[in-house]
Amino acid sequence: MSYKVLARKWRPQHFRDMLGQEPVLRALINALDTNRLHHAYLFTGMRGVGKTSLARILAKCLNCETNGVSASPCGECSACRDIEAGRYLDLIEVDAASNSKVDETRELLEDVSYTPSSGRYKVYLIDEVHMFSKHSFNALLKTLEEPPGHVVFLLATTDPHSIPLTVLSRCLQFNLKRMVPGALANYLSTILEKESIEFDRPALDLIARASEGSVRDALSLVEQAAAFGQGAVRLSEVESMLGRVSVDSVLGLIESLGNADLPQLFDRVETLAEYSPDFAEVMGEILTLLHRMALLQVVPGSVSEDTPGYERLTRLAEDIHPDELQLFYQIGTHASRDMPFAADPREVFDMALLRMNTFRPQLDGDTGKGSNDSLSSASTDAAAGSSQQANAATAPVSASLPVRGEVSAGGALRAAALAAARGEAAPDAGTATGSTAVPAAQPIADAATESAVVADAEPLADTTAASIPDRSDIRPQQWHQIVSELDVSGMPKQLASNCELVSAVSGHITLRLESVSEHLNTPRFRDRLESALSQWLDAP
Repeated sequence: MSYKVLARKWRPQHFRDMLGQEPVLRALINALDTNRLHHAYLFTGMRGVGKTSLARILAKCLNCETNGVSASPCGECSACRDIEAGRYLDLIEVDAASNSKVDETRELLEDVSYTPSSGRYKVYLIDEVHMFSKHSFNALLKTLEEPPGHVVFLLATTDPHSIPLTVLSRCLQFNLKRMVPGALANYLSTILEKESIEFDRPALDLIARASEGSVRDALSLVEQAAAFGQGAVRLSEVESMLGRVSVDSVLGLIESLGNADLPQLFDRVETLAEYSPDFAEVMGEILTLLHRMALLQVVPGSVSEDTPGYERLTRLAEDIHPDELQLFYQIGTHASRDMPFAADPREVFDMALLRMNTFRPQLDGDTGKGSNDSLSSASTDAAAGSSQQANAATAPVSASLPVRGEVSAGGALRAAALAAARGEAAPDAGTATGSTAVPAAQPIADAATESAVVADAEPLADTTAASIPDRSDIRPQQWHQIVSELDVSGMPKQLASNCELVSAVSGHITLRLESVSEHLNTPRFRDRLESALSQWLDAP
């Protein structure tokens, strides 16, 4: 027997074989079971989602000799076998792309009035019907208005907007959905197991995304990959064949970016470049994953666990600050717009990654991942002279105290100002690296000029010591110092940072969370914070 390609071998033969089209199937099955049949059906959808396959199954349902008109054709009678083989006389299949002239349409419709030769219904299956000319549609319209009772029209198209409204109004229209990548990859794995073809699951995930939801395209790519890989579907070979990258590879880029590890980041970019990918598509994949991470941060559980790379995606969503994610996404979006106009898209891609790292926001407790020190709103509150607000602003003071442009993040001015805010002695200016030596008193005065936080530094001295010696007696104004000492990071640390301490009595700690940060209040983040507090207190 001659070889049959997978797309033809695994073409659905019954409604139960159709993948992911439950709403359409339900409507058709109910119509068949109650014998409420329409004379014209229009199936729309992208390529390869099963439009013509569904039409042929419906033709079987109408003409099955064993079960009659039903949603379960036997598949064994002569009518079912002939329809499957494409030789059934009462199933007239027409390709509108090659038969678009009005004379051909009129010739086709001349036999409509004649009864079926052997079946119950004469079925006209017109594929890509939108390719008909205006005059052909007019000729078809007359028949659709007053069709004989023994005729059923099944129309299929990828472009329903090109069909005249007069034709659309005389058809029952069903839109077939494109396949979800996860479900499509599962379907491919089932077929390959039955075909005894070895495969890597990540390779099938990549093929499912590359096929853009088309089952036929996915099967064709699997067959091509098997031929490319000498009978096996392997991830590295699929990446090379398609010029696309796996989810794990893209998550590796985001991970390096989140850690501000530029050498590792561009090593990974070089590894991807060996497969000659379309860097515009790679940027698109990065944006897709950033979008999913942002959803996970705000709405936990919004991303399905079947999503490729789910565990790693979840971990990165916890480790990367929401502000950084938003910045990465915005810069990536602008880079995607620029790539079509660039001589070398790789250059735009590299520059986008550099901008993501360079302009990341300065976060609480951040010691140098970003390059921009921003003025904390807490500094303004402290300048107003409110001691309580200044105490609450201690941590922001340490991380984002404004400095002059010529002094680096580790310069003498910043070091002296931080020391004053903590109630410590000013360091020797000559020992500070990366700045010009100045008298010890002068940086403190300059810092006071830059921000009034230093003017209120004295009341903070007792509550923000290097560590809290008596952990059994915790005061509310010490909370931000406690957060900095907790063994916690990522989103749980953001939960703690956005809280204020209400009371700490007999092992019971009560925190108050502002309403705008309620999305951080999840059981998982609370459990991690509670565990860190128990460890810090050395008590439950």
